[in-house]
Amino acid sequence: MKVAIGIVVAVLVVLGLFFFFDMDQTQDGELPNIEATGGEMPEYDVEAGDVDVGTTERTVTVPTIEIESPEEEAVEGQ
Repeated sequence: MKVAIGIVVAVLVVLGLFFFFDMDQTQDGELPNIEATGGEMPEYDVEAGDVDVGTTERTVTVPTIEIESPEEEAVEGQ
């Protein structure tokens, strides 16, 4: 019970502090201008594995599905 009361009080304090302050932006900010010169990109030696891609013909049996929408069922029922 004391823990629940403590949690409720903590939540109320946080909410009170949240609504206690009113902030309005009075000036726009901007990032500084910087220049970067020199430097060198790193070099890498990369060896990738071989990937063999091929095709194979297969015959697949596909089931037949019959679907009747509610509109079709209403037309058939008339």
